[in-house]
Order: sequence, then C-alpha cells, then structure tokens
Amino acid sequence: MTLELLALAAGLALLAWSADRLVDGAAATAGHFGVPPLLIGMVIVGFGTSAPEMVVSAMAAAQGNPGLALGNAYGSNIANIALVLGLTALVCPITVHSQVLRKELPILTAVTALAAYQLRDGHIGRLDALVLLGVFAALMTWALRQGLRAKTDTLGSETERQLAVHAMPINQALFRMGAGLVLLIVSSRMLVWGAVGLAHHFGVSDLVIGLSLVAVGTSLPELASSLVATRRGQHDIAVGNVLGSNIFNTLAVVGIAGLIHPIQVSPEVLRRDVLIMSILTVSLFVIGYGFRGPGRINRYEGGALLICYGAYIAYLASSALSR
Repeated sequence: MTLELLALAAGLALLAWSADRLVDGAAATAGHFGVPPLLIGMVIVGFGTSAPEMVVSAMAAAQGNPGLALGNAYGSNIANIALVLGLTALVCPITVHSQVLRKELPILTAVTALAAYQLRDGHIGRLDALVLLGVFAALMTWALRQGLRAKTDTLGSETERQLAVHAMPINQALFRMGAGLVLLIVSSRMLVWGAVGLAHHFGVSDLVIGLSLVAVGTSLPELASSLVATRRGQHDIAVGNVLGSNIFNTLAVVGIAGLIHPIQVSPEVLRRDVLIMSILTVSLFVIGYGFRGPGRINRYEGGALLICYGAYIAYLASSALSR
C-alpha cells in the first residue's frame, strides 16, 4: 500500500508539472510557426491542458481498467466546472467577453447530452467511440476555421500577451514540449498503477478512484492555469481552459479509451455522475453565457460551485464506504 501511495502522489505531482511544460512548449512552438494567437488559445491551451486525462485514460483502458478511464474523464469535467471555476471565481470574479467562448458553451451542453445518450444502454462500444471521435474532429475543424477567420477576439489578445510573457527560443520550446510529453507518459503510468493498487487494497471500484483522486489530479493543470490567468485579468483564458478541456474529455478522452477497450458502464454512472456533470454544465451555460452582455461568474456563484463539488465528493466517499 505504501508503494502505491508514493506512486500516486509522485505521479500526480509529476503529471501537473509535465503537462504545464508540454502546453507552454507547444504554444511557444506554434507561435514560432505563425499560428494565430486565437487558435493557440482555443486548441493548444484549451485542449492541451487535457493531455493528462487523455494519457491516463488511454493507459488505463489499455491495461484493462476502463472504469478508471471513464471516471477520470467525467470526474475531471465535474472538477473543472465545480472545483476549478468555483475556486477561481471565489478568488476573483470571472467576466467572459469572448464571442468564441460564448459559442462553445452551447456546444459543450450538446456534447454532454450526447454523452448521456450514449450511456443509455450501459455500454460504450467501439462504434460509440468512433462517433465521439468523429464529432471531435468536426469541432476541431470548426475551431480551425473560427481561428483563421476571426480578426480580433478577446481570447486571441489575451493569448498573445501570454505568449509574450512566456517567450522562448524555438530550440527551448521544442525541448520543453518533448520533455513534457515524455514525463507526462511516465507520470501517467505511475498514477494508473498507484490508483489501481489503492482501489484493490480498499475494495473500491476503479470508477470511484477515477472520479475522485485521479480526476482531481489530472485537473490540476486547468486549476493552475485558470488561477494564474484570472490573477492577470485574462478571464477568457481561464474559462477557455475549462470549456476546451471538458469538450476534449467528453469526446476525445472517452473516445480513445472506448476505442482501445469497450467500456461497460454501471447504471449509477448515468444516474449520478452524468446527471451531476449535466447539471453543472447547464448551470455554467446559464451563469456564464451572458444573455444581456458579458457573462460573469461572481464569488457567490463560485462558492456555490465549490459547495456542490464538496457534496459530490462526500457522496462518492459515503457510497464507497457503505459497500
């Protein structure tokens, strides 16, 4: 048990550190090759922070632990909205100006509805996985076109300023990106091994471990980048991290895991986890869309999100201990 705990702790720490290096290196490299700042913010920063979820879930599925893979993806979505945005808004209220982000909110709501629909039969097969990956490819194409067409956007301006702050030579950017990727794979393997070992030791399911410990760990990059971005006044980057990450998790992460190993889903996932994820997504749509102007998540709403996350984790713990 001690070895598994050490592997879990070291894996989580190294995962967060390597993901940050990977995203910084990839964003700087893209900047050197003339990729528009808006596109970097939408695709590389937004989706790149989900690299831990993707690698961890892919490894878990490959090792025959698809429950851990699914729990990691959905648990990270719940943590991103309730924990990351809740804590960020509690530190500093978040204002959303970007038109691109306002378009992504209803897309995230629709993607969440698709996930719930696929789980109605308690199974994510390879055909379901291909559908998820196909939708993700279509959205990526849409994002590329939006990024290339848009002349000015708040998210693009904020990303441009962030790239200037983290400017680095091309050789350093490539090295940081490569080293971050290698360490991400190593730390993910440590994390999966430690998480599965702890689940077996305490007699809880891989799903619960994925929804709680692993999900929080893989959401650390989103938490760190959102807090830093909000303190700098870059609110659209903070929200963009969460929106991009949740779309990526629901479509690409679950899609890749399901393609590697079909996932049997217990009814409680749809009744409990997907329901909570859907409610949080709709609440984010309501409070963050801004029907009469810029959207805003104030401290009261941030505190409410944090309370929801605490209640969810407490319910998970009580359910696991009662078995």
